[in-house]
Amino acid sequence: MKTKLLLITAVLGLVSLSFTSLKMDKKLIQTKTELQNTKDSVLRHVVLFKFKEETSEEQLDSFEEAFGALAGKIPQISDFEWGLNNSPEGLDKGFTHCFFISFKSEKDRAIYLPHPDHKAFVSLIGPSVDDVMVVDYWTK
Repeated sequence: MKTKLLLITAVLGLVSLSFTSLKMDKKLIQTKTELQNTKDSVLRHVVLFKFKEETSEEQLDSFEEAFGALAGKIPQISDFEWGLNNSPEGLDKGFTHCFFISFKSEKDRAIYLPHPDHKAFVSLIGPSVDDVMVVDYWTK
């Protein structure tokens, strides 16, 4: 009986420790996010496209223009730039276009993603995209 009581006490102690640890982890994550989102930080939204081989130069030109036009249509975009891959390393895996969008907050990005103009752009290029990669991060 004494062994059983000690075992139950030990298990309850571990459960309590686990909950305390989870609370600390959550607080640590929150603190990290707050540190990343300082007034000098910018939320970057990096989009890489690999287009299908049959995509024409005219189509690519229209996609580049359409993506660039989003900066004038969606006020939450604080900065925009793009370019074509020219890395000599050969590690691009067929991705040719890099679009770099900046936001001041996660709220701004949350408005951008479902924005009708963004969705229209995605629909426009969708049939020509072979692959896409997106990476978002807070600058440090």
